Amino acid sequence: MKKDIFQISPGFEDIMPAEYRDLIDNGPFEKNVGVSDLGSFKELLEEHPLCAGCGLALSLRLILASLPNPEDTIIVGSTGCSALAFPQVALHNIHSLFGNQNAVASGLKRALTLRFPDKVKDVVVIAGDGATADIGLDMVLQSWFRQENITTIMLDNEAYANTGGQESGMSPMGTVLNMAPKGKKFPKVSVPELARESGCAYVATVTPAQPKKLGKAVVRGILAARELGPSYIQVFAPCPTNYKFKPNETISKIKLREKEGTYETKEYITAEAQELFARLEEGKK
Repeated sequence: MKKDIFQISPGFEDIMPAEYRDLIDNGPFEKNVGVSDLGSFKELLEEHPLCAGCGLALSLRLILASLPNPEDTIIVGSTGCSALAFPQVALHNIHSLFGNQNAVASGLKRALTLRFPDKVKDVVVIAGDGATADIGLDMVLQSWFRQENITTIMLDNEAYANTGGQESGMSPMGTVLNMAPKGKKFPKVSVPELARESGCAYVATVTPAQPKKLGKAVVRGILAARELGPSYIQVFAPCPTNYKFKPNETISKIKLREKEGTYETKEYITAEAQELFARLEEGKK
């Protein structure tokens, strides 16, 4: 891939918004950046269409800042709140139909491997809990069973936030939401355990309240997918709009859930992945 695809067509530079020009000129490409460098480059337009305090928007910023090879990364998204933000990033991305994002990513990764056999091309799925754990669960699992070399990242806001706050498979048991006026009747779907048992080389659950841990998980997930097979990262991204809390309370809500133990950050790493990470760390010395 080339950065040229993001360049503004000649003659239109002076009419494009300043923040978009800044996104092109000062994006994360050709730099070794991470979450600690946020503010020194631009990964997402400030005036994106997501709600104030959106845990998903913050998580997306951290994910984009953590990509080890952004200029050669393609994100495959799906219907949901996150799809509204993808046009606001300077990154190759595909909007797939609701739930089939892992099928699209599988074909794309295979095609890129054939077309660019001597280059690293990372394919990363970023989708909400509805697209990942409900409507798209079959295609997600099948991509893991097939050992596709892709990373799947779920933005878990525990609801169908884009369509009014209905319950999803990831909503906590007992939560009162639209279409669950008496409380959800079953627990959160155990997707990390499904990923582990389905053969993912690396699995992590993280939150944007711990940015460095989130960034490390993204890097590890992508590196594992390059060489070993599928990886899965679950990011808790609470929704102030549908869960009815103030936009400035997002991080405190996350920390409370972590303290209560109702959202646990953890990793599953196969022996092969541990060897890979150790070898890569040794190579940096």
